[in-house]
Amino acid sequence: MGMKGYLGAGMVAALCWAGGAWAAPAKPVPYWASLTQAEARMRVGPSLDYPSNWVYRRRDLPVKVVQVLGLWRKVEDSTGTQGWMHVRLLSDTPTAIVTADIAPMRDSPSEDARALFRAQKGVVGRLSSCGKGWCAFDVGGQKGFIRASDIWGATG
Repeated sequence: MGMKGYLGAGMVAALCWAGGAWAAPAKPVPYWASLTQAEARMRVGPSLDYPSNWVYRRRDLPVKVVQVLGLWRKVEDSTGTQGWMHVRLLSDTPTAIVTADIAPMRDSPSEDARALFRAQKGVVGRLSSCGKGWCAFDVGGQKGFIRASDIWGATG
């Protein structure tokens, strides 16, 4: 086989591999994801050819994936805005955004527990576990428990 034959075979193998990635099964929708980049564009359609309708500038922002099309995910943010993002912009890291005006972060999952600090509306943090109406919430290293009803994201 000549050099062209090897190159052709290599290209076919690469296309088959890429096709496999394209056709890789996704999780059942809906599911939670979070932004991996400090800046991520939401598009009006599932391609770079579509214009951006939003630019998010917050790593770890939670989104709900509501539809899958190849390497594109239709996502919804905490305000209900929907659009398309490339899968490389998304992570499985469980995160949430505070939706209450002020949400006390407590030292244990109880209303009677000591408040460690208060998170304002719009604060984004990482979740490690949720149960019985409470979530362990980490905001830049400040850890505590927050009521699940005070946040929007991967709470269960």
